[in-house]
Amino acid sequence: MKTKKIRNRNLNPAQVLVLGFLSVILIGTFLLNLPIASNSGRSIGFVNALFTSTSAVCVTGLVVVDTGTFWTTFGKVVILLLIQIGGLGFMTMATSIALIVGKRISLKSRMIMQEALNQFTISGVVRLTKYIIYATFLIEGVGAFFLSLKFIPIYGLKKGLFFSVFHAISAFCNAGFDIIGNGKSLTPFVGDGIINITIMTLIIVGGLGFTVVIDMIKTRNFKRLSLHSKFVIFLTLILLSTGFILVFILEFNNPLTLGNLPLKDKILAALFHSVTPRTAGFNTLDMGSLKVPTQFLTIVFMFIGGSPSSTAGGIKTTTFGLVILHVISVIMGKDDTEIFKRRISREAINRALAILSIGISVIILITMILTITETSLSFLDLFFETVSALGTVGLTLGITAKLSIFGKLAIAATMFFGRLGPLTIVIALARRKQNGKKGLIRYPEGKIIVG
Repeated sequence: MKTKKIRNRNLNPAQVLVLGFLSVILIGTFLLNLPIASNSGRSIGFVNALFTSTSAVCVTGLVVVDTGTFWTTFGKVVILLLIQIGGLGFMTMATSIALIVGKRISLKSRMIMQEALNQFTISGVVRLTKYIIYATFLIEGVGAFFLSLKFIPIYGLKKGLFFSVFHAISAFCNAGFDIIGNGKSLTPFVGDGIINITIMTLIIVGGLGFTVVIDMIKTRNFKRLSLHSKFVIFLTLILLSTGFILVFILEFNNPLTLGNLPLKDKILAALFHSVTPRTAGFNTLDMGSLKVPTQFLTIVFMFIGGSPSSTAGGIKTTTFGLVILHVISVIMGKDDTEIFKRRISREAINRALAILSIGISVIILITMILTITETSLSFLDLFFETVSALGTVGLTLGITAKLSIFGKLAIAATMFFGRLGPLTIVIALARRKQNGKKGLIRYPEGKIIVG
Protein backbone atom coordinates (compact mmCIF):
# COMPACT_ATOMS: atom_id res chain seq x y z
CA MET A 1 0.00 0.00 0.00
CA LYS A 2 2.86 2.33 0.85
CA THR A 3 4.54 1.68 -2.52
CA LYS A 4 1.29 2.40 -4.35
CA LYS A 5 0.95 5.77 -2.62
CA ILE A 6 4.50 6.74 -3.54
CA ARG A 7 3.88 5.81 -7.15
CA ASN A 8 0.72 7.92 -7.26
CA ARG A 9 2.63 10.90 -5.91
CA ASN A 10 5.24 10.50 -8.63
CA LEU A 11 2.67 10.80 -11.42
CA ASN A 12 2.78 14.21 -13.06
CA PRO A 13 -0.51 16.05 -13.81
CA ALA A 14 -0.44 15.02 -17.47
CA GLN A 15 -0.14 11.35 -16.53
CA VAL A 16 -3.01 11.61 -14.06
CA LEU A 17 -5.21 13.17 -16.76
CA VAL A 18 -4.36 10.39 -19.22
CA LEU A 19 -5.07 7.64 -16.68
CA GLY A 20 -8.26 9.38 -15.54
CA PHE A 21 -9.70 9.59 -19.05
CA LEU A 22 -8.66 5.98 -19.71
CA SER A 23 -10.52 4.87 -16.59
CA VAL A 24 -13.73 6.65 -17.63
CA ILE A 25 -13.47 5.15 -21.13
CA LEU A 26 -13.06 1.62 -19.75
CA ILE A 27 -16.06 2.04 -17.42
CA GLY A 28 -18.11 3.30 -20.37
CA THR A 29 -16.91 0.35 -22.48
CA PHE A 30 -18.11 -2.12 -19.83
CA LEU A 31 -21.55 -0.47 -19.56
CA LEU A 32 -22.08 -0.16 -23.33
CA ASN A 33 -21.03 -3.76 -23.80
CA LEU A 34 -23.90 -4.97 -21.60
CA PRO A 35 -26.85 -6.60 -23.45
CA ILE A 36 -29.29 -4.11 -21.84
CA ALA A 37 -27.51 -1.28 -23.67
CA SER A 38 -28.60 -2.44 -27.15
CA ASN A 39 -32.11 -2.82 -28.56
CA SER A 40 -31.19 -6.23 -29.97
CA GLY A 41 -30.48 -7.53 -26.48
CA ARG A 42 -27.04 -8.70 -27.58
CA SER A 43 -23.64 -7.35 -26.66
CA ILE A 44 -22.18 -4.97 -29.24
CA GLY A 45 -18.70 -6.46 -28.74
CA PHE A 46 -15.70 -5.11 -26.89
CA VAL A 47 -14.06 -3.23 -29.79
CA ASN A 48 -17.28 -1.48 -30.86
CA ALA A 49 -18.13 -0.65 -27.22
CA LEU A 50 -14.60 0.68 -26.71
CA PHE A 51 -14.84 2.76 -29.88
CA THR A 52 -18.22 4.26 -28.87
CA SER A 53 -17.10 4.95 -25.30
CA THR A 54 -13.89 6.62 -26.54
CA SER A 55 -15.87 8.70 -29.02
CA ALA A 56 -18.25 9.85 -26.27
CA VAL A 57 -15.63 10.60 -23.61
CA CYS A 58 -13.44 12.32 -26.19
CA VAL A 59 -16.55 14.25 -27.37
CA THR A 60 -15.99 13.24 -30.98
CA GLY A 61 -19.17 11.76 -32.41
CA LEU A 62 -17.76 9.11 -34.75
CA VAL A 63 -19.94 6.00 -34.43
CA VAL A 64 -19.91 2.43 -35.69
CA VAL A 65 -23.67 1.97 -35.11
CA ASP A 66 -26.57 4.40 -35.39
CA THR A 67 -26.95 6.06 -31.98
CA GLY A 68 -30.66 6.77 -32.36
CA THR A 69 -31.80 3.26 -33.30
CA PHE A 70 -29.19 0.82 -31.94
CA TRP A 71 -29.00 1.86 -28.28
CA THR A 72 -31.70 1.49 -25.63
CA THR A 73 -32.56 4.37 -23.30
CA PHE A 74 -29.98 2.93 -20.88
CA GLY A 75 -27.31 2.97 -23.60
CA LYS A 76 -28.19 6.52 -24.64
CA VAL A 77 -28.07 7.76 -21.04
CA VAL A 78 -24.64 6.14 -20.58
CA ILE A 79 -23.42 7.87 -23.77
CA LEU A 80 -24.87 11.18 -22.56
CA LEU A 81 -23.11 10.90 -19.19
CA LEU A 82 -19.83 10.02 -20.91
CA ILE A 83 -20.22 13.08 -23.16
CA GLN A 84 -20.84 15.34 -20.15
CA ILE A 85 -17.89 13.95 -18.21
CA GLY A 86 -15.65 14.08 -21.28
CA GLY A 87 -16.74 17.61 -22.18
CA LEU A 88 -16.16 19.06 -18.73
CA GLY A 89 -13.18 16.84 -18.01
CA PHE A 90 -13.09 14.14 -15.36
CA MET A 91 -11.10 16.35 -12.96
CA THR A 92 -13.76 19.06 -13.13
CA MET A 93 -16.45 16.49 -12.35
CA ALA A 94 -14.37 14.90 -9.58
CA THR A 95 -13.64 18.30 -8.04
CA SER A 96 -17.32 19.24 -8.19
CA ILE A 97 -18.28 16.07 -6.32
CA ALA A 98 -15.55 16.72 -3.75
CA LEU A 99 -16.83 20.28 -3.21
CA ILE A 100 -20.42 19.01 -2.80
CA VAL A 101 -19.42 16.54 -0.07
CA GLY A 102 -17.23 19.18 1.59
CA LYS A 103 -13.88 17.57 0.84
CA ARG A 104 -10.74 19.74 0.79
CA ILE A 105 -9.05 20.10 -2.62
CA SER A 106 -5.38 19.13 -2.30
CA LEU A 107 -2.46 20.97 -3.93
CA LYS A 108 -1.88 17.95 -6.19
CA SER A 109 -5.51 18.10 -7.39
CA ARG A 110 -5.19 21.83 -8.04
CA MET A 111 -2.09 21.21 -10.17
CA ILE A 112 -3.95 18.58 -12.19
CA MET A 113 -6.88 20.99 -12.64
CA GLN A 114 -4.43 23.67 -13.80
CA GLU A 115 -3.15 21.27 -16.49
CA ALA A 116 -6.67 20.19 -17.47
CA LEU A 117 -7.97 23.76 -17.77
CA ASN A 118 -4.83 25.16 -19.44
CA GLN A 119 -4.37 27.79 -16.75
CA PHE A 120 -1.17 29.75 -16.16
CA THR A 121 -1.21 29.26 -12.36
CA ILE A 122 -3.07 27.15 -9.78
CA SER A 123 -4.47 30.32 -8.21
CA GLY A 124 -8.26 30.42 -8.52
CA VAL A 125 -8.66 27.03 -10.28
CA VAL A 126 -11.19 25.78 -7.72
CA ARG A 127 -13.27 28.93 -8.09
CA LEU A 128 -12.99 28.62 -11.87
CA THR A 129 -14.25 25.03 -11.63
CA LYS A 130 -17.34 26.21 -9.77
CA TYR A 131 -18.02 28.82 -12.44
CA ILE A 132 -17.55 26.19 -15.16
CA ILE A 133 -20.13 23.86 -13.61
CA TYR A 134 -22.70 26.64 -13.08
CA ALA A 135 -22.17 28.10 -16.55
CA THR A 136 -22.32 24.68 -18.23
CA PHE A 137 -25.63 23.61 -16.73
CA LEU A 138 -27.12 27.07 -17.29
CA ILE A 139 -26.12 27.21 -20.97
CA GLU A 140 -27.17 23.61 -21.62
CA GLY A 141 -30.49 24.25 -19.87
CA VAL A 142 -31.23 27.32 -21.98
CA GLY A 143 -30.25 25.41 -25.13
CA ALA A 144 -32.50 22.47 -24.19
CA PHE A 145 -35.40 24.88 -23.65
CA PHE A 146 -35.14 26.36 -27.14
CA LEU A 147 -34.71 22.94 -28.74
CA SER A 148 -37.78 21.67 -26.87
CA LEU A 149 -39.89 24.29 -28.66
CA LYS A 150 -39.32 22.24 -31.83
CA PHE A 151 -38.69 18.71 -30.58
CA ILE A 152 -41.70 18.39 -28.24
CA PRO A 153 -44.29 19.18 -30.98
CA ILE A 154 -42.55 16.62 -33.25
CA TYR A 155 -41.76 13.78 -30.83
CA GLY A 156 -44.12 14.35 -27.90
CA LEU A 157 -43.39 15.59 -24.37
CA LYS A 158 -41.26 12.77 -22.91
CA LYS A 159 -39.25 11.94 -26.04
CA GLY A 160 -39.05 15.59 -27.08
CA LEU A 161 -37.58 16.62 -23.71
CA PHE A 162 -35.00 13.82 -23.85
CA PHE A 163 -34.07 14.80 -27.41
CA SER A 164 -33.70 18.43 -26.33
CA VAL A 165 -31.46 17.66 -23.35
CA PHE A 166 -29.38 15.11 -25.29
CA HIS A 167 -28.68 17.40 -28.23
CA ALA A 168 -28.09 20.48 -26.04
CA ILE A 169 -25.41 18.64 -24.04
CA SER A 170 -23.95 17.05 -27.18
CA ALA A 171 -23.76 20.45 -28.92
CA PHE A 172 -22.28 22.40 -26.00
CA CYS A 173 -19.72 19.66 -25.38
CA ASN A 174 -18.95 19.70 -29.13
CA ALA A 175 -19.65 15.95 -29.21
CA GLY A 176 -21.77 15.66 -32.36
CA PHE A 177 -23.75 12.61 -31.17
CA ASP A 178 -27.36 12.71 -32.32
CA ILE A 179 -30.35 10.44 -31.72
CA ILE A 180 -32.45 11.53 -34.70
CA GLY A 181 -31.88 8.05 -36.11
CA ASN A 182 -30.77 6.36 -39.35
CA GLY A 183 -27.57 8.41 -39.56
CA LYS A 184 -29.41 11.57 -40.58
CA SER A 185 -27.84 13.87 -37.99
CA LEU A 186 -29.66 17.22 -38.36
CA THR A 187 -30.26 17.01 -42.13
CA PRO A 188 -34.07 16.88 -41.64
CA PHE A 189 -33.83 20.34 -40.01
CA VAL A 190 -31.58 22.04 -42.59
CA GLY A 191 -33.97 24.99 -42.90
CA ASP A 192 -35.16 25.20 -39.28
CA GLY A 193 -33.95 28.49 -37.83
CA ILE A 194 -34.52 27.72 -34.14
CA ILE A 195 -32.74 24.35 -34.18
CA ASN A 196 -29.86 25.58 -36.35
CA ILE A 197 -29.24 28.80 -34.43
CA THR A 198 -29.54 27.06 -31.04
CA ILE A 199 -27.13 24.27 -31.97
CA MET A 200 -24.68 26.72 -33.58
CA THR A 201 -24.74 28.98 -30.51
CA LEU A 202 -24.09 26.05 -28.18
CA ILE A 203 -21.23 24.83 -30.38
CA ILE A 204 -19.61 28.29 -30.59
CA VAL A 205 -19.95 29.01 -26.85
CA GLY A 206 -18.65 25.55 -25.97
CA GLY A 207 -15.75 25.98 -28.39
CA LEU A 208 -14.70 29.42 -27.11
CA GLY A 209 -13.40 27.97 -23.86
CA PHE A 210 -14.62 28.29 -20.29
CA THR A 211 -11.99 30.91 -19.51
CA VAL A 212 -13.22 33.16 -22.32
CA VAL A 213 -16.92 32.67 -21.55
CA ILE A 214 -16.45 33.52 -17.87
CA ASP A 215 -14.25 36.50 -18.78
CA MET A 216 -17.00 37.76 -21.12
CA ILE A 217 -19.68 37.35 -18.45
CA LYS A 218 -17.59 39.23 -15.90
CA THR A 219 -16.33 42.14 -18.01
CA ARG A 220 -19.03 42.61 -20.69
CA ASN A 221 -16.61 44.92 -22.48
CA PHE A 222 -14.27 43.82 -25.28
CA LYS A 223 -11.61 46.41 -24.37
CA ARG A 224 -11.41 45.07 -20.80
CA LEU A 225 -11.11 41.43 -21.80
CA SER A 226 -7.83 39.59 -21.29
CA LEU A 227 -5.44 39.29 -24.22
CA HIS A 228 -6.28 35.58 -24.50
CA SER A 229 -10.04 36.26 -24.70
CA LYS A 230 -9.58 38.98 -27.32
CA PHE A 231 -7.36 36.74 -29.43
CA VAL A 232 -9.78 33.79 -29.23
CA ILE A 233 -12.82 35.92 -30.16
CA PHE A 234 -10.92 37.58 -33.02
CA LEU A 235 -9.75 34.23 -34.45
CA THR A 236 -13.20 32.66 -34.03
CA LEU A 237 -14.89 35.46 -35.97
CA ILE A 238 -12.27 35.26 -38.74
CA LEU A 239 -12.60 31.47 -39.08
CA LEU A 240 -16.41 31.47 -38.98
CA SER A 241 -16.80 34.25 -41.54
CA THR A 242 -14.15 32.76 -43.85
CA GLY A 243 -15.77 29.32 -43.62
CA PHE A 244 -19.24 30.68 -44.31
CA ILE A 245 -18.18 32.65 -47.40
CA LEU A 246 -16.17 29.78 -48.91
CA VAL A 247 -18.83 27.10 -48.28
CA PHE A 248 -21.55 29.38 -49.65
CA ILE A 249 -19.57 30.03 -52.84
CA LEU A 250 -18.30 26.47 -53.36
CA GLU A 251 -21.63 24.72 -52.74
CA PHE A 252 -24.03 27.36 -54.09
CA ASN A 253 -24.88 25.46 -57.30
CA ASN A 254 -24.32 21.91 -56.00
CA PRO A 255 -27.74 20.20 -56.42
CA LEU A 256 -26.84 17.63 -53.76
CA THR A 257 -26.21 20.24 -51.04
CA LEU A 258 -27.13 23.95 -51.31
CA GLY A 259 -28.21 23.99 -54.95
CA ASN A 260 -31.94 23.27 -54.52
CA LEU A 261 -32.42 25.18 -51.26
CA PRO A 262 -34.05 28.64 -51.07
CA LEU A 263 -31.63 31.52 -50.37
CA LYS A 264 -32.50 31.70 -46.66
CA ASP A 265 -31.77 28.01 -46.18
CA LYS A 266 -28.58 28.26 -48.24
CA ILE A 267 -27.28 30.97 -45.91
CA LEU A 268 -28.31 28.98 -42.82
CA ALA A 269 -26.77 25.72 -44.10
CA ALA A 270 -23.50 27.40 -45.17
CA LEU A 271 -23.24 29.13 -41.81
CA PHE A 272 -23.93 25.85 -39.98
CA HIS A 273 -21.22 24.08 -41.97
CA SER A 274 -18.72 26.81 -41.10
CA VAL A 275 -19.48 26.18 -37.41
CA THR A 276 -19.70 22.38 -37.20
CA PRO A 277 -16.12 21.51 -38.31
CA ARG A 278 -15.00 23.41 -35.21
CA THR A 279 -15.07 19.95 -33.54
CA ALA A 280 -18.87 19.68 -33.26
CA GLY A 281 -19.74 16.85 -35.67
CA PHE A 282 -23.37 17.67 -36.47
CA ASN A 283 -24.28 18.17 -40.10
CA THR A 284 -27.29 19.53 -41.97
CA LEU A 285 -25.74 18.74 -45.38
CA ASP A 286 -24.80 15.30 -46.68
CA MET A 287 -21.02 15.17 -46.12
CA GLY A 288 -20.44 12.69 -48.93
CA SER A 289 -22.17 14.99 -51.43
CA LEU A 290 -19.95 17.99 -50.73
CA LYS A 291 -17.52 19.00 -53.46
CA VAL A 292 -13.90 17.95 -52.94
CA PRO A 293 -12.71 21.56 -52.29
CA THR A 294 -15.36 21.88 -49.55
CA GLN A 295 -14.33 18.57 -48.03
CA PHE A 296 -10.72 19.70 -47.99
CA LEU A 297 -11.73 23.05 -46.43
CA THR A 298 -13.59 21.06 -43.78
CA ILE A 299 -10.41 19.09 -43.07
CA VAL A 300 -8.49 22.33 -42.50
CA PHE A 301 -11.11 23.66 -40.07
CA MET A 302 -11.30 20.30 -38.25
CA PHE A 303 -7.54 20.36 -37.77
CA ILE A 304 -7.64 23.88 -36.29
CA GLY A 305 -10.56 23.04 -33.99
CA GLY A 306 -11.79 25.15 -31.09
CA SER A 307 -10.04 27.11 -28.35
CA PRO A 308 -8.08 26.14 -25.22
CA SER A 309 -9.96 25.28 -21.99
CA SER A 310 -13.01 24.37 -24.06
CA THR A 311 -14.94 21.22 -24.90
CA ALA A 312 -13.47 21.35 -28.42
CA GLY A 313 -10.50 19.51 -29.93
CA GLY A 314 -8.03 20.25 -32.72
CA ILE A 315 -4.69 21.98 -32.37
CA LYS A 316 -6.72 24.98 -31.09
CA THR A 317 -7.35 28.40 -32.60
CA THR A 318 -4.66 30.11 -30.55
CA THR A 319 -2.03 27.60 -31.71
CA PHE A 320 -2.98 28.26 -35.33
CA GLY A 321 -3.08 32.02 -34.74
CA LEU A 322 0.29 32.18 -33.00
CA VAL A 323 1.99 30.14 -35.72
CA ILE A 324 0.58 32.44 -38.43
CA LEU A 325 1.63 35.55 -36.49
CA HIS A 326 5.09 34.11 -35.93
CA VAL A 327 5.50 33.37 -39.65
CA ILE A 328 4.44 36.93 -40.46
CA SER A 329 6.90 38.36 -37.94
CA VAL A 330 9.74 36.25 -39.45
CA ILE A 331 8.84 37.41 -42.98
CA MET A 332 8.79 41.04 -41.82
CA GLY A 333 12.11 40.67 -40.01
CA LYS A 334 10.68 41.35 -36.56
CA ASP A 335 12.29 39.92 -33.43
CA ASP A 336 8.97 39.69 -31.57
CA THR A 337 5.57 38.16 -32.33
CA GLU A 338 2.90 40.73 -31.45
CA ILE A 339 -0.89 40.95 -31.19
CA PHE A 340 -3.08 43.79 -29.84
CA LYS A 341 0.04 45.78 -28.89
CA ARG A 342 1.37 42.92 -26.75
CA ARG A 343 4.47 40.78 -27.24
CA ILE A 344 3.98 37.02 -27.14
CA SER A 345 6.50 35.01 -25.12
CA ARG A 346 8.95 32.69 -26.84
CA GLU A 347 7.66 29.85 -24.65
CA ALA A 348 4.13 30.25 -26.05
CA ILE A 349 5.44 30.30 -29.63
CA ASN A 350 7.54 27.18 -29.04
CA ARG A 351 4.56 25.40 -27.49
CA ALA A 352 2.38 26.31 -30.48
CA LEU A 353 5.01 25.07 -32.94
CA ALA A 354 5.38 21.83 -30.97
CA ILE A 355 1.62 21.19 -30.94
CA LEU A 356 1.35 21.90 -34.67
CA SER A 357 4.26 19.59 -35.46
CA ILE A 358 2.96 16.75 -33.27
CA GLY A 359 -0.54 17.11 -34.70
CA ILE A 360 0.68 16.93 -38.30
CA SER A 361 2.92 13.97 -37.44
CA VAL A 362 0.05 12.02 -35.90
CA ILE A 363 -2.18 12.65 -38.93
CA ILE A 364 0.55 11.50 -41.32
CA LEU A 365 1.24 8.38 -39.24
CA ILE A 366 -2.40 7.29 -38.72
CA THR A 367 -3.43 8.06 -42.31
CA MET A 368 -0.51 6.03 -43.62
CA ILE A 369 -1.38 3.10 -41.34
CA LEU A 370 -5.03 3.20 -42.48
CA THR A 371 -4.05 3.24 -46.14
CA ILE A 372 -2.26 -0.06 -45.45
CA THR A 373 -5.02 -1.71 -43.40
CA GLU A 374 -8.13 -0.28 -45.14
CA THR A 375 -7.28 -0.96 -48.79
CA SER A 376 -10.90 -0.80 -49.99
CA LEU A 377 -11.33 2.83 -48.87
CA SER A 378 -10.10 5.95 -50.67
CA PHE A 379 -7.26 8.13 -49.41
CA LEU A 380 -9.49 11.20 -49.02
CA ASP A 381 -12.01 9.24 -46.92
CA LEU A 382 -9.25 7.95 -44.63
CA PHE A 383 -7.53 11.33 -44.41
CA PHE A 384 -10.84 13.00 -43.57
CA GLU A 385 -11.62 10.36 -40.90
CA THR A 386 -8.19 10.72 -39.30
CA VAL A 387 -8.36 14.51 -39.03
CA SER A 388 -11.94 14.26 -37.73
CA ALA A 389 -10.74 11.87 -35.01
CA LEU A 390 -7.70 13.96 -34.02
CA GLY A 391 -9.83 17.11 -33.96
CA THR A 392 -12.53 15.22 -32.00
CA VAL A 393 -15.03 16.45 -34.59
CA GLY A 394 -17.10 13.43 -35.57
CA LEU A 395 -17.82 14.36 -39.17
CA THR A 396 -17.32 11.46 -41.58
CA LEU A 397 -17.66 10.62 -45.24
CA GLY A 398 -19.48 7.45 -44.21
CA ILE A 399 -16.63 5.00 -43.63
CA THR A 400 -16.54 4.61 -39.81
CA ALA A 401 -18.63 1.43 -39.68
CA LYS A 402 -16.61 -0.02 -42.60
CA LEU A 403 -13.29 0.12 -40.75
CA SER A 404 -11.56 -3.09 -39.76
CA ILE A 405 -10.94 -3.91 -36.11
CA PHE A 406 -7.41 -2.53 -36.40
CA GLY A 407 -8.76 0.58 -38.15
CA LYS A 408 -11.28 1.19 -35.36
CA LEU A 409 -8.59 0.84 -32.71
CA ALA A 410 -6.33 3.26 -34.61
CA ILE A 411 -9.11 5.85 -34.90
CA ALA A 412 -10.07 5.34 -31.21
CA ALA A 413 -6.44 5.99 -30.20
CA THR A 414 -6.42 9.11 -32.40
CA MET A 415 -9.60 10.41 -30.72
CA PHE A 416 -8.02 9.88 -27.31
CA PHE A 417 -4.85 11.65 -28.44
CA GLY A 418 -6.91 14.55 -29.80
CA ARG A 419 -9.03 14.99 -26.65
CA LEU A 420 -6.12 15.07 -24.21
CA GLY A 421 -4.06 17.23 -26.56
CA PRO A 422 -0.84 16.34 -28.39
CA LEU A 423 1.44 18.02 -25.87
CA THR A 424 -0.30 16.51 -22.81
CA ILE A 425 0.10 12.99 -24.21
CA VAL A 426 3.75 13.54 -25.11
CA ILE A 427 4.53 15.01 -21.67
CA ALA A 428 2.73 12.09 -20.00
CA LEU A 429 4.80 9.57 -21.98
CA ALA A 430 8.11 11.42 -21.69
CA ARG A 431 10.57 10.85 -18.89
CA ARG A 432 10.30 13.32 -16.04
CA LYS A 433 12.92 16.08 -15.92
CA GLN A 434 15.72 15.60 -13.41
CA ASN A 435 15.28 18.16 -10.63
CA GLY A 436 17.90 20.85 -10.63
CA LYS A 437 19.64 19.73 -13.81
CA LYS A 438 17.74 21.86 -16.29
CA GLY A 439 20.03 24.38 -17.94
CA LEU A 440 23.25 23.30 -16.19
CA ILE A 441 24.80 22.18 -19.47
CA ARG A 442 24.56 24.33 -22.57
CA TYR A 443 26.33 23.32 -25.77
CA PRO A 444 27.99 25.76 -28.19
CA GLU A 445 25.66 27.22 -30.80
CA GLY A 446 25.69 25.52 -34.18
CA LYS A 447 24.34 26.74 -37.51
CA ILE A 448 21.92 24.88 -39.78
CA ILE A 449 20.63 26.23 -43.09
CA VAL A 450 16.81 26.43 -43.07
CA GLY A 451 14.59 26.96 -46.12
